[in-house]
Amino acid sequence: MFDELHEECGVFGAYRIENASSITYYGLHSLQHRGQEASGMAVCDGKEIHVQKGKGLTVDVFRKDKLNQLEGDLAIGHVRYSTAGGQENENIQPIVSKGHLGSLAVAHNGQIVNEKELRLELENQGAIFQGTSDSEVLLHLIQKEKGTLLEKVIKTARRLEGAFSFLVLDEDSIYAVRDRHGLRPLSYAAFKDGYVISSETCAFEVMGIYDSTDLKPGEVVEFKKGLVKKYQYTQDITHHMCAMEYIYFARPDSVVEGINVHAFRKKTGAVLAQKDKGLDADIVIGVPDSSLSAAIGYAEASGIPLETGLYKNRYVGRTFIQPTQAMRDRGVRMKLSPVTSVVKGKSVVMIDDSIVRGTTSRRIVRLLKEAGAKAVHVRIASPVITHPCFYGVDTSTKEELIGARMNKDEIEKYIEADSLQYMEVEELQQVAKEIGLCVACFNGDYCTPLYSYQKVLEKE
Repeated sequence: MFDELHEECGVFGAYRIENASSITYYGLHSLQHRGQEASGMAVCDGKEIHVQKGKGLTVDVFRKDKLNQLEGDLAIGHVRYSTAGGQENENIQPIVSKGHLGSLAVAHNGQIVNEKELRLELENQGAIFQGTSDSEVLLHLIQKEKGTLLEKVIKTARRLEGAFSFLVLDEDSIYAVRDRHGLRPLSYAAFKDGYVISSETCAFEVMGIYDSTDLKPGEVVEFKKGLVKKYQYTQDITHHMCAMEYIYFARPDSVVEGINVHAFRKKTGAVLAQKDKGLDADIVIGVPDSSLSAAIGYAEASGIPLETGLYKNRYVGRTFIQPTQAMRDRGVRMKLSPVTSVVKGKSVVMIDDSIVRGTTSRRIVRLLKEAGAKAVHVRIASPVITHPCFYGVDTSTKEELIGARMNKDEIEKYIEADSLQYMEVEELQQVAKEIGLCVACFNGDYCTPLYSYQKVLEKE
């Protein structure tokens, strides 16, 4: 229906917490924006790992009777949007193995770029895969290595290239791991007599926790015997937090690498306003929800009043059937409606977070003009996406990206805007000057080797 970006997933863990399944349920509910295709949970009672998972939202997968069956004080959970691997049930996480050495469960956020090479190696050694997800590779690698579980996890992490934050659960411990480039966020916090671990800090705040610790790039954190121990599995680290975490994926109340997401987005809006000195407009509106913070920043910096010009219906599912163009257009109106009394006769500055394929921007511009807006000036609170992402975002080819095919004037004409402005990569990096960003989707500067994906890129 919309050309939205989708992040692969989110992970949550609970260590030494009574009724860990209930806490994990609330944690996954807080991370639901990171994946709505499937939800799952693995809970350990000290002897055995029990698993519940299925397609759909967390609230649909985990009814009260199912949660009550998941007894134990250790748990890991997962919400999924598939990029690597399809929507088969076998790919729903956590993925669990049970063997003579005990049981293991793994939940993974991100994308492993050397997954195909590792999978082929494992298959040649006799490994049998149940699904197509790169997360299953993690489990096989851990099982294959020798030593303690900590040693196995460290050896596995050293073999992986790409974006990953993952959790490993056995009968008495949890291991949290972050990739050496810091592409995906992962934090933990003390809670009651134990700890909680999450892709985003917004899940902690639901529990009244406001103080947390980020895993460092290349770090393994062990939760075992009531203690927390940290290990650096490599010294070859960089700081390349995915820029789209700030721009789009993370909730505005989350803190990523010490930076509040809402504050970051407000700054991007202010940058756009500074580029727009002299623009004659009546109101500023943001496209709900991830663009609202940037719209506030633009309005404050420009002095142009902020208004609610678009209303989002949150009860329209992403799987709305659209067999004809008329039904597709009606689907857009079901999801997003202009507030006619606000935009009619006005010159509007429309703030959006990103531009991917261009179809969303064009549809929204048309909606606003049909509602009577006399002009629509589109402002994008990020650079234009020009390259596919191989780190866990579902843009896999240049062909589907409008920024790879058109220049600014052509995009402006295509989306039917009266004017178009967006941020430059250098401006975005200046907003995040305290940390390093991965901006590969904006300029093609990938921070890892791409392995088999390099051939995909070179063909385009």
